[in-house]
Amino acid sequence: MARISKKRKTALEKFDKDASYTLPQGLQVVKEITYTSFDASVDIDVRLGVDPRKANQMVRGSVTLPHGTGKDIRVLVLCTPEKEEEAKNAGADYVGLDDYIDKIKQGWTDVDVIITTPNVMPKVGALGKILGPRGLMPNPKTGTVTMDVGKAVQESKAGKIDFKVDKYGIIHSSIGKVNFELPKLEENAKELLTTIIKMKPAAAKGTYVKSVFVSSTMSPGVRIDSKSITM
Repeated sequence: MARISKKRKTALEKFDKDASYTLPQGLQVVKEITYTSFDASVDIDVRLGVDPRKANQMVRGSVTLPHGTGKDIRVLVLCTPEKEEEAKNAGADYVGLDDYIDKIKQGWTDVDVIITTPNVMPKVGALGKILGPRGLMPNPKTGTVTMDVGKAVQESKAGKIDFKVDKYGIIHSSIGKVNFELPKLEENAKELLTTIIKMKPAAAKGTYVKSVFVSSTMSPGVRIDSKSITM
């Protein structure tokens, strides 16, 4: 049996792992059981009653968290020269096209968001096998394939996040940092959950939100009462 570290044992003693908490209660527990020496991220895992193998039950979208993620988002804009100034003025960290495409082909993916314009998608599409598994592939549905690159950059920098249900029917997302005040974490979580609930596919039958857990980097997960977050 794996040995439980002293910090994890202390964390597990602070709450009932079999109990369900309201959202604010659960987030408060997460703040109390986090013992990392760095400012840990607060994450949320939402298990949905969907079959992601079926196109009509895929849940994918984006949302701008009211208080951001607490992380400095690095944005790459792949565009033709006439859009470069707009991207730079909006705060993009990297702007260009062919040079960055070559760098990505060589394994460079040191960014959090990639934004591009529709006219260069044929070139960017060739990077699918590299960017797809890392969640970096631009997509019109998440607003990262657009002619309005300035707005897209600003939204990403302000805390816009993309989410997608995985093959197990779970959406994983960061909703801030442990040092956020509790009301800010709660508002960020509610914004994401409300968006997910609104996106319920018509083909999804039965219980839509099956379970919700919140945790921080390296902390145990805390179960949230799903009924308490139905909005």
